[in-house]
Amino acid sequence: MTLIIYGFRKSTCTRRVALICKELNVPYEVVDVNLAAGEQRSEAHLARQPFGVVPAISDNGFELFESRAICRYLVQKYGKPGPDSLMPDPKDVEATAKFEQAASIENNNFDVFAGQIALESVVKPMRGGTTDTEVVKKNTAILEAKLDVYDRILSKQKYLAGDVLTIADLFHLPFGMVITEGAKYDGLLKRPNVARWWKDISSRPAWQAVKDGA
Repeated sequence: MTLIIYGFRKSTCTRRVALICKELNVPYEVVDVNLAAGEQRSEAHLARQPFGVVPAISDNGFELFESRAICRYLVQKYGKPGPDSLMPDPKDVEATAKFEQAASIENNNFDVFAGQIALESVVKPMRGGTTDTEVVKKNTAILEAKLDVYDRILSKQKYLAGDVLTIADLFHLPFGMVITEGAKYDGLLKRPNVARWWKDISSRPAWQAVKDGA
């Protein structure tokens, strides 16, 4: 059976899951959840995702929500062992620790701030709202400082977990694109090591296939 993604094709988290499916050549079907109509709060969707957001998946009857957990599951189930596996062998304790460190960096030092910039600069205006420029200014300043650290890390290694690409790098793509293209933020392009890394991951065919919608 085809993997089913319950989500909104243009949502950042839905695209994150679709991206990993493309990387792994896992066929999937998106069942649209109409966020504008409030379908994410329907009884059927809450049974899949009790917090009322997207996405959730069903894989031959196995159900899971939270995009990063879904991505880990997909790699562990469908990924091939070796240097292109997107996650280290769990038996390699040190490599796994470095991977989890990189994943934590994305979640705590990028996503929260890039998400606020995206919300205020892109999402609110799309919904007819007004951008809070002070929120954008505050989160941009924080993200700038975080990316200075990224640049130092990436001056010593190719990717965030070392010299091998992992899903921790790819997790940056949805919000990174929104703030770069939608909010015209240049922080991912003006630092040499971050720019090299960003151009590398954002040019991957799997991302190009889903960047405009899962």
